[in-house]
Parts: sequence; C-alpha cells; structure tokens
Amino acid sequence: MIPGLHDHHVHVAASAAALASMRCGPPEVLEEEDLASALSAARDTGWLRGIGYHESVAGNIDRAWIDKVVADRPVRIQHRSGRMWILNSLGLELLAAATNGACPAGLDRGSGRLFDEDDWLRSTLSSRLPDFRPVGERWARWGVTGLTDMNPGNDRAAADHFAMQQAVGSLPQRIVLAGLPELASASSAEHLTIGPVKVHLHEAHLPDYDAIVSLIRAAHAQGRNVAVHCVTEAELAFTVAAFTDTGAQPGDRIEHASVAPDGLVAEIALLGLTVVTQPNFVSERGDAYLSAFPQEDWSNLYRLRAFREAGVLLAGGTDAPFGAADPWAAMAAAVSRRTSGGQSLCLQEALSPEEALNLFLADPHDLSRVRQIDVGVVADLCLLAQDWKALRKDVAAASVRATLIRGQLVYSPPPLFGLSDD
Repeated sequence: MIPGLHDHHVHVAASAAALASMRCGPPEVLEEEDLASALSAARDTGWLRGIGYHESVAGNIDRAWIDKVVADRPVRIQHRSGRMWILNSLGLELLAAATNGACPAGLDRGSGRLFDEDDWLRSTLSSRLPDFRPVGERWARWGVTGLTDMNPGNDRAAADHFAMQQAVGSLPQRIVLAGLPELASASSAEHLTIGPVKVHLHEAHLPDYDAIVSLIRAAHAQGRNVAVHCVTEAELAFTVAAFTDTGAQPGDRIEHASVAPDGLVAEIALLGLTVVTQPNFVSERGDAYLSAFPQEDWSNLYRLRAFREAGVLLAGGTDAPFGAADPWAAMAAAVSRRTSGGQSLCLQEALSPEEALNLFLADPHDLSRVRQIDVGVVADLCLLAQDWKALRKDVAAASVRATLIRGQLVYSPPPLFGLSDD
C-alpha cells in the first residue's frame, strides 16, 4: 500500500478529447504511408480530429498534403507540441464561413497551419469541455488520486466545469488547477484548489520582458505561484532572468526544463525554484532528441540527477495527452533513461526507483514534502499487487489492485477467471 499518485502536469480536457481522436504520430504511426492510410480509412462524417503528429512521419505536412488524402470531410491534425493545427481546405472553408472570413493572426491560410489559437478554434467550432469520466477512470486504474491541470487558458468557466465533473463523480481525483490570473476569483470547490498562474513561453515569440516581470509580481500579490513552460535553453534563461528580478517564492515552478545547462541548473537552485519534469519523454521522444540535438547538448536534456544534486526540488508529470499518461512508465524511464529505440540518454541523470516514485508522491501543495500513509491523513491510497522489493526491479510492471480516494474505492480490477469472494 502506498499513497495515491499525483501527476503534477497534465491537461485533463485535452486528454479526454484525445480519446476520441486519431493518433497521427509516434509510436502508433511512424511512416507517411501509414498516416495516409489511417486518415483515408476513417469512415465517420464530420470533423476528423488527429493528434500527436511529428515531422518524423511525413515532414512538414500542410493543407495540400491533407487534401490529397482526405478532401471530402474537414480535417484538423494537431502537432505533438500542442501548439499547431494543420487543416485541410474543407476545414478552412468551414472555419471561414463560421467567422465571416475573419482569420486570427495565427492562421496561415496558404499552408493551413494554425499556431497558438486554441481558444479561437474552440470558440469557432462551438466546442464544449468534454466529459472527464473516461480519463478519470483511466487515471484511477493507475492509482492516480490527484492531478495538476496545467492548461494556460484555464479560466473561471473551466474551474466551474472541473467542479461539476467532480460533483457528478466523473472526475474522482483531487485537482489543482493552474491557468489565467482571473482564476484567483473562481468559485471554490471542496476537492479543487486554484494553483499557479501558468505562463506558456515560445522562443520564437517571447513576450515583453517587463510584462512577464509584472505578471509574476501580480501573481505573487494574489498569493499565487507562477509556473513557466520552458522547453528550450532560451526560454529557460528568459525565465530565470525574470525570477531573478522579481524574486521567487516557494512553489514557483518551471515546467519541463527540457534543456538545462549546468549554469542554469545552478541559478535555478539559487532562486529556490521547483522543476516539474516529464521523464517519460526520454522514452517517448529520446530517439528524436538524439537526432535533433548535437551530441554536446545531450547531457542537458531532461535532467534529473543534476537537479537533485544541486538541491532543486523535483516533481513528476506526464504532460498527458502530449505524453503517455501512465505514470509508472514515466517512473521507469526516469530509472532506465532508455529511449523506445533502446538507446541510452545520459545515464548519469538516472534516478533510483524510490526517487522516481517520489516524483509522483510529492504533495501538490508543498512539493518539498513526500506524502506518507499515517493516522489522520486523508485516505488517498494505491494498493499494488507486488511488494516494493519486487516492483523496484521493473517499475513499469506495476499492477494496481485498488485505488481509494477519500477512503472510497474508485477502482479495483475484476476478479480473474470469473471468480469472486463468494
């Protein structure tokens, strides 16, 4: 029996939507021919929604490429980064008709690529936040009893939807909700806590530096922390500089810290910032990283041991659905540092199985504290089929026998061979 796991970086609504979407990238789809076949074989009508695309499959696909494969229904395919959609001509026509031809700044009609315009796309399509029951049940099967949702656009309406989903039993997990500054005035709920202000940086379009400094100070004045998305060295340097000017508060965090040279690791430690890392990306994307980055930069990728030795607090998240949602697979990647292709990626950054487990046992309200089972502590629990001595040899093989949240059983597998306790 262990405390229930907490995934410290997920996107719940996107995870729910992903279950009804077509996978368009690794590991499910690896070749251009496979992608074309999958898209053309889809028989439903209406929008075809694809996710997880990466250039390793078919290069920089565009409107014309999709039109050759699917021209008789609207198609939108999301890049693996979550920042870009690629639309076919019919999809663009429908969006233009819905907006009287008004196009957002992030839309390149020629290529059909839409950058950083999820709110506009959701509004134009009149999309509603989905039912969370399927993903709530899936996380429960892995022993996950809490989630920190890191969608930067979370607002009061999102908070209301999360609270409603919890109230009707669709989302049993406790929720920490990051998002916009306006969340500070969202209605409270018993099992939903308002989390940090989320800042999503993009190296090619970094925001005004003084504006970010002002945002951090305003969040601190609200009594909230700040969480900054940093997947490049430039984004990380920008963020460290901003926190150096404002001062960091306990609980301020860097999401991903994907590329972290020694000098920036030391500055992060000096500032007292927390890093929320996604070790599953070593397995899922490691082969692509080894191809994309020069060898001298490999040692800076998704570091773990270096942060710990520098005294930086670490917590773990999967970034689902942009990463695989299984936290046990993420722990296994933190221990092995092996890519899906079997290559090693900076073995010196590996954690012990106990350290990897603690990434997901950190208290979401105080990441310096590892949650324990004790008298008087709320019964958010995960019962495993294996004892830890056996499981630590292969963390990915974890088999959850029961998940309890607030003392209530929310998951137990069906008995084998039709047997019961009777």
